[in-house]
Amino acid sequence: MAIGFMEVLLVKAKGLQETDIFEGGRNPVWNEKFVFRVEYPGSGDHYKLNLKIMDKDVFSADDFVGQAIIHVKDLLVEGAENGSAELHPRKYVVVRADQSYCGEIEVGITFTRKEEEYIDNDIGGWKESDH
Repeated sequence: MAIGFMEVLLVKAKGLQETDIFEGGRNPVWNEKFVFRVEYPGSGDHYKLNLKIMDKDVFSADDFVGQAIIHVKDLLVEGAENGSAELHPRKYVVVRADQSYCGEIEVGITFTRKEEEYIDNDIGGWKESDH
């Protein structure tokens, strides 16, 4: 099993500026970075990164704007084999709950395999010995 970190970089968006999602209003600030711990192979056979986009409301519940789904199985396979892999920034469609188009986001993704670290409890030896 490969354990590592997936770094997602939001480069820019199109068609979403009408919402109050991004800091800066009509002049949003891009290059937002998110990091997730991932395992490959994971449970199930679906390897998707589901980016749910929400607006941020101060005095009421945040609203769902749309989502973009990115298939990452090939990225994880390559990263598991080679230590790291990258999907260069590209555009992904953002759709509403009814699957209608509401914009695009440009996202780059990297997966870096973490070298295994052993914790005392994971290692056998004298602690498990009868002597």
